[in-house]
Amino acid sequence: MSPGLQAAVLFAGSLPGHILLSLGQTLVVVCLCFDFVRAVSVPRSHRRYVANTAFRTLALPSILVMAFSVLLDAASGSWTNVGAGVFVMVAVIFRWHHDTDEDNWWKGKGKALGRWLRNRAASGSLVAPAAA
Repeated sequence: MSPGLQAAVLFAGSLPGHILLSLGQTLVVVCLCFDFVRAVSVPRSHRRYVANTAFRTLALPSILVMAFSVLLDAASGSWTNVGAGVFVMVAVIFRWHHDTDEDNWWKGKGKALGRWLRNRAASGSLVAPAAA
């Protein structure tokens, strides 16, 4: 085991490490709860829009938290926890990739951000002033 990974496992066993891992697991549970609300809500309703936006916002941090947790569990040899963590991580990834047709706040934000950057660059506000 590498010294960095060993230090991470030791930190995860300490009180601050337990607190951080608990907060991360809470984030994952909240993400999955919003996914459940999204699944049982009426299509095209405000409740589903809010739940889908929250799920989309929390999905990537949840995946990263689970990946780190699985890495720590593998380093410490807790193979049951590795299996459970991988299952949860794959479930979140599956739900994140396969339910993309829903309306949410993030939909179209990439295009809007690109348009905003192009407009800012065209107006010259991003360009440094010429030195005299």
